[in-house]
Amino acid sequence: MADDAIDFWFSTGSTYTYLTVSRLEQVAAAQGVRFNWRPFSVRAIMQEQNNRPFAGKPVKMAYMWRDIERRAAMYGLAAKVPAPYPLKEFDLANRVSLLGLAEGWGKPYIVASYRRWFVDGQEPGLEPNLSASLAEAGQQTARAVERAGGDDVAELYEAATDEARKLGVFGSPSFAVRAEVFWGDDRLDDALAWFRHGSLKP
Repeated sequence: MADDAIDFWFSTGSTYTYLTVSRLEQVAAAQGVRFNWRPFSVRAIMQEQNNRPFAGKPVKMAYMWRDIERRAAMYGLAAKVPAPYPLKEFDLANRVSLLGLAEGWGKPYIVASYRRWFVDGQEPGLEPNLSASLAEAGQQTARAVERAGGDDVAELYEAATDEARKLGVFGSPSFAVRAEVFWGDDRLDDALAWFRHGSLKP
């Protein structure tokens, strides 16, 4: 955890994270703040906590899609909902993100994969989203998928998930400012305030 940055904990596969990844670089530039992008398996942590937020809850799911649609419009983002959910290749999508961030092409890939998910209805981690988003980030699919499947990336993914678990992160997106965790896209302003002032008071 960096003292000079806000840790942005996320899992590709989280629907609300679309709202964050699509604007976070613009927020960082406008606010003069650095975000440390941290992929992890929110699914593993949720399963440990027996947290199944939408399974068997059609009213809550309908609300979620409408809420994302409203908030996307507020940010000027396109959102064709419902998008495919849940993802079939959740872990692959996150391991590719982790690899990309380590190699310097992760952010463009993540933003592109989310855009194709929520605008074109293409699941991250599956074709055609996978190859198109990797190409947009300047990467070859075969090499990236092979590397993402390696033991070293799997170990980094498990270590990141364990770090998130110990920090008390249980959902995506989350923002960590030193020992404080703020869950949800709508808590980004709180995280920024805490980063600057150590408080939510103006």
